[in-house]
Amino acid sequence: MKLGFIGLGSAGGNLSGTLLRNKVDLTVLDLDAARVADFVSRGARAGTTPAAMLADCGTVITCLPSPKASAAVVEGPDGILSAMGPGKTWLEMSTTDAAEVARLNALVTAKGGRMADVPVSGGVHRAATGNISVFAGCDRATFDDILPILTIIGRNVLHTGPLGSASILKVMTNYLATANLLTLCEALVTMKAAGMDMATTYEAIRISSGNSFTHETESQLILSGSRDVNFTMDLVQKDIGLFQKIAEDHGVPLEISPLMIQIFNDAQARYGTRAQSDRVIERLEEATGLQILADGFPRDLVDDEPEGRGAEVVPRNRA
Repeated sequence: MKLGFIGLGSAGGNLSGTLLRNKVDLTVLDLDAARVADFVSRGARAGTTPAAMLADCGTVITCLPSPKASAAVVEGPDGILSAMGPGKTWLEMSTTDAAEVARLNALVTAKGGRMADVPVSGGVHRAATGNISVFAGCDRATFDDILPILTIIGRNVLHTGPLGSASILKVMTNYLATANLLTLCEALVTMKAAGMDMATTYEAIRISSGNSFTHETESQLILSGSRDVNFTMDLVQKDIGLFQKIAEDHGVPLEISPLMIQIFNDAQARYGTRAQSDRVIERLEEATGLQILADGFPRDLVDDEPEGRGAEVVPRNRA
């Protein structure tokens, strides 16, 4: 298996690291030369341009911070489109806009190539172990061809339907995770104000109907004081903004979503555009004079589930 991977940030670095660890013949490219050098020291090759990588590897994966960055890698000088043609495949792992995915796909197919949007979900710590979940939007034939790649990257792989569907569902999951983070912040601060022990509060949520993936991960980082989930406020704003746009495009009058955007606008103004998203709790800490901390919680998330080869998740109406 020979692949190119563009974008070695928090998510992309771990996803491509999983590929390299599983003996994939990997060529990498990133604006940060130090990240590329690190991968070369571990056995990868350094890419020169997106076009050269696609010409050499046949399949290139991108994992980039914004739709604008993806478009630049595809359409820019020596971009992916320059080498696109029959037998060539572009896998877009960035969290992006379905309309932009459709626009770029039209350019790819016009050249005879293939594209799939394949965003991931589950946190950077699970990207590092190959236990993250992967959504794939593409035709079934393309999905069957790329499934061997996706089952190395992730534990649960879901074919979401046609191109663009994965991006829509990924934005939805990030919206839900953000909503959960904000309600957890309110719950933790309110329990502290009511005199509850924070470690006991954590366990009460964990073993109850109030539990969630966000609680079992991000609440730990809040309580330890780390508040470094490797996901910044600008990325949160991008994702919940994309979800709001989907709702507006379909005439859904959301009430909670605009308030979430407003809260994160305020948090960015206070702590910086690229502040870690978990720092949003500090708005309530400042308002109440309380510190939401507890002993015994980790400063970094570690996925202790053994790495295993992934498999397709089949929706129950198709099982």
